[in-house]
Amino acid sequence: MIHGELRQSVRQYINGRWETSATTGVSVNPSDTSEVVAEYARADRRQVELAIRAASEAFVHWSHSTPQRRADVLDRIGAELLARKDELGLLLAREVGKTLPEAVAEVARAGQIFKFFAGEALRGGGGENVASVRAGVQVDVTREPVGVVGLITPWNTPFAVPASKIAAALAHGNSVVFKPAELVPACGWALTDIIGRATLPAGVFNLVMGSGREAGQALVDSPLVDALSFTGSAANGERVLQAAAARRAKVQLEMGGKNALVVLADADLNRAVDCAVQGAYFSNGQRCTASSRLIVEAAVHDAFVAQLRQRLKTLKIGHALERGIDIGPVADEERLAQNLAWIDIAREEGAEHVWGGEALQRATAGHYMSPALFLAQPEHRIAREEIFGPLACVLRAADYDEALALCNDTPFGLCAGICTNSLKHAMHFRRHAVVGMTMVNLPTAGVDFHVPFGGRKGSGYGPREQGRHAAEFYTTVKTGYMLA
Repeated sequence: MIHGELRQSVRQYINGRWETSATTGVSVNPSDTSEVVAEYARADRRQVELAIRAASEAFVHWSHSTPQRRADVLDRIGAELLARKDELGLLLAREVGKTLPEAVAEVARAGQIFKFFAGEALRGGGGENVASVRAGVQVDVTREPVGVVGLITPWNTPFAVPASKIAAALAHGNSVVFKPAELVPACGWALTDIIGRATLPAGVFNLVMGSGREAGQALVDSPLVDALSFTGSAANGERVLQAAAARRAKVQLEMGGKNALVVLADADLNRAVDCAVQGAYFSNGQRCTASSRLIVEAAVHDAFVAQLRQRLKTLKIGHALERGIDIGPVADEERLAQNLAWIDIAREEGAEHVWGGEALQRATAGHYMSPALFLAQPEHRIAREEIFGPLACVLRAADYDEALALCNDTPFGLCAGICTNSLKHAMHFRRHAVVGMTMVNLPTAGVDFHVPFGGRKGSGYGPREQGRHAAEFYTTVKTGYMLA
């Protein structure tokens, strides 16, 4: 339990037991780097293999458990997350640097996800009885759990993303080995602490913490891991895909984006600026759905940029737990350095600096920077590569057709938004934006948990996450024939 504790000491959870490791690491509060949030055990390959074997042995029993049993477990987990959202949100804010209201909302979302999949356990993955082309033959199409599922999750959403994977896997009868990002061990441990007390059989759910190079690679390589769901960078996702495909494991990848928000001349400019600020800068742009490309029709380009610049001036950047803060620190020292390097790259390539991009000093030593805005050309790197930080660029478009072309001119395809009062353009954009998700007069960052999530092109691979469509990844289809 984490009640009243400021510094956690967290361990692996393998086959129903908490385990120490030979080496340890620490996570540090990005709002105050003098504060250690957690000291955590770092799993080696041997421990990961133990967790995988435990999951494999437990799968046989759990895969044949009743839907009611699975639903009760997931509902219990969801209820505790919701009951403790303030406490766990405080932990999340300390470990990641999200503002406290946003952190609390994320924990609540994780609770809602578990409760949704409690219902999915009862509804089942969907089966059908099909009339055969042959007289006297009965055909049934059913779904069965895949087996042992390895889950590798990112640091930026350490409760909600793991929840969407874990809950779906367990609801459909799979066993799980969960590896959170090294930056957020306390959040991964706190979620595991709740899951571990939810009366799951030993081995059905396991936590391994450690590096992607050792713990993550052990998951990817193991012949006992039947499916892998990964959320992270495109480069790491590509490596996961190649290694898993070599042994024909099922793979699901979510690898970020370079998302566009299109602003047409007929848009409500105040709403468009709100969408840009929330989508591009909240959470410090550390969201795969962040709209780092703002494509603005020429007729309102200058007015939009001026209004957005004024809004950026008013944003309050500071300690994630401080009341009234709009944006907390970036996640760690390495990411702050990368963000500042991107500012230099933008300037060197000739992008016009509009606002921000400086490291900031606050009362506590932390990884603070002001949100940055540039005017760019489509060929600039800041307009093409995912930065994953509080930096957005504005691209000028002559008209809607050019705006749509610029929106699709990217190797990524996660999401895209448009601000317009034209139903014609809104409907055309929804059909022709080459992405997995579209938003009209809404920020690109902000999605529901009960509907599919995922992208196209370099943003995703495999079946979608979330909602009923999660069954496509966490189950396998079996067709049965019987002579009636």
